[in-house]
Amino acid sequence: MLKEGITQAEKNLILLQNFLPKDEKIYTWCYKSSGEYVASYCPATMVHPLEKAFEKLGALEKAKAIAASENTPAVKLIGSSVGMEWAVTFEAERSRDFFFVIGPVFYTQPDPAQLENSLYTSLPGYANVSWIRTLNENLNEIPVMPYGIFARYVLMIHNSLTNQQAGMEILHEQDQPASSENTASARNRMQVRQNEQALLAMVREGNINYHDALQASSSISPGVPVHGRDPLRQMKTSVIVFTTLVTRAAMDGGLSPEIAYPLGDSYIQQAEDCRDSGELGTLAHAMYHDFIYRVHYARSNPNHSHVVQKCCDYIDLNTNRRLNAKDLASLVGYTEYYLTDKFKKETGISLSNYIRNAKISRAKILLTSTSLPVSEISDQLAFNTPNYFIQCFRKCEGCTPAQYRKKNKNA
Repeated sequence: MLKEGITQAEKNLILLQNFLPKDEKIYTWCYKSSGEYVASYCPATMVHPLEKAFEKLGALEKAKAIAASENTPAVKLIGSSVGMEWAVTFEAERSRDFFFVIGPVFYTQPDPAQLENSLYTSLPGYANVSWIRTLNENLNEIPVMPYGIFARYVLMIHNSLTNQQAGMEILHEQDQPASSENTASARNRMQVRQNEQALLAMVREGNINYHDALQASSSISPGVPVHGRDPLRQMKTSVIVFTTLVTRAAMDGGLSPEIAYPLGDSYIQQAEDCRDSGELGTLAHAMYHDFIYRVHYARSNPNHSHVVQKCCDYIDLNTNRRLNAKDLASLVGYTEYYLTDKFKKETGISLSNYIRNAKISRAKILLTSTSLPVSEISDQLAFNTPNYFIQCFRKCEGCTPAQYRKKNKNA
């Protein structure tokens, strides 16, 4: 619903809407940084109830706080206590006179009666207000889509506004949902299983290069397939189950039960206390990160010097790059000869073999959790040629990558 005499921000709103598929019910909104509504692309009957929902569920205040802060990302996901999700972005990194809102969406199909009850419960003093009834009567106008699809629309809009080429990682660092699909039948259970195993393997290994696997999982795994009447309760269940699995995997990886159990219990209690889906997503990411790094440090050799451990961490985080002793020596300020000698003495393995083994470990995860061709995995891990990758893999594992995938894909 655009006003006459439109501003540049409103012109941008028109541009943004043109980027979205015509048959997709996803809406864009423009607000002044003060929180004043400017315009939106939304069915006329839904402007008032959705604007009220954005305000009364606390999302507007969060968006204003994001606009007022220079330390928050230029694109941010915002959740709510009833499972409605939005994203906020800006025209440019340093220009926050206006902010743009994408949404709302649901990641799971809401139950109309439960949603109405949740709105009344969440908003004391707002019983029987007309906008809640209107929203509920037109619930089919609010899109239900997986997190991965919504995130791609958000990034499309953000990049169009800012002329950037940001990827999923800009969202991945913040509010990840606990669930990303709306029907259990849509699950590819084998793929979900493979991704789950990859995520837990990274915990057991203390593999701090976990971001790509977690990002891929967010668009594949819908969490626990229990569809209750309360979307927030469903998300909490997924986070709690995931926390339990991660806790067990961390103990398998060497984290002491005296540390793992209380830590897992603490995160589960925090999940129960969450009143917002965005908070739950942030909590789940923080929990996974925390356990992986605790296992990583528990498995790190205490006899390694700071310099050698820094090299190990850098290699583990950069298996997608061409790594060599010269670059690592420059990183830590040593000569190449001194670093390679020191590395071999402390670890018992040459620097080049450590790099190779780190890449092969990453390859094993990709082989069992994705259907990427061997040649593409070789390219992702910066091997010179697929044949050289196969040769290195066979030397480490005693079989080819294809044989390893066949043997382990159903494990």
